[in-house]
Amino acid sequence: MDIKNTVALVTGAGSGLGLATCKALLDAGAKVVAVDLDEDRLMREMAPLGDSVRALKTDVADDASVKAAVEFAVHTFGALHVAVNCAGILGPCKTLSKGELFPLDLWNRVIGVNLTGTFNVIRHAALAMSQNDANADGERGVIINTSSGAAWQGQIGQAAYSASKAAVMGLTLPVARDLAPHGVRVVALAPGLFETGMSASMPTKVAQNIVEKVILFPNRMGQAPEFSALVRHVVENAYLNATTLSIDGGARL
Repeated sequence: MDIKNTVALVTGAGSGLGLATCKALLDAGAKVVAVDLDEDRLMREMAPLGDSVRALKTDVADDASVKAAVEFAVHTFGALHVAVNCAGILGPCKTLSKGELFPLDLWNRVIGVNLTGTFNVIRHAALAMSQNDANADGERGVIINTSSGAAWQGQIGQAAYSASKAAVMGLTLPVARDLAPHGVRVVALAPGLFETGMSASMPTKVAQNIVEKVILFPNRMGQAPEFSALVRHVVENAYLNATTLSIDGGARL
């Protein structure tokens, strides 16, 4: 799909991978609706990016909120062609620690944002995309979801996070099958350790140990523009569908 003049919805757009994705799509000529739950940060980051972006506070885990965001994109820019799910939370906690159980409300919150929120965006975006005119390939839309290397290499305290990201990977094929008759592709990206707000909370010595011992090459964390460059490639490459692509510098934990 030619990105120029398309309309994209990006979740988690106020920082990190989502913010970089907004910038990459705008640079390629798209119009973008950027959504995030942190309205102040979102507005601050979007303000310098020009007239082709609109910012909207959105809770991906809330049905009405996502429905309103998709309808806003269609009403404002005339259609929706691309949806990129970058919203996510960590929720680190051990299953059992010092006699305390993993709080079920924390589990439900992580699953609610990372998995249910992703599927919530998928279904509303797919409905809007199904109403687009098809291009020469019969394509009407592209949905890109964010999984993680933690989907199959989860660490201590990552039970909820890893489960949610494995589920995002697991839904990729069946949802791609569901949406193929509508001309909508579905791809998941699985980033390794990237320089984002999530990794910033990691102790310096732990992060450095991962870089030195886990990441194959290059010997550093990933940078958000590298993720967004892959997003752009997925949108533009019509033969990428129903798969999960790792972008992790060869990291093996």
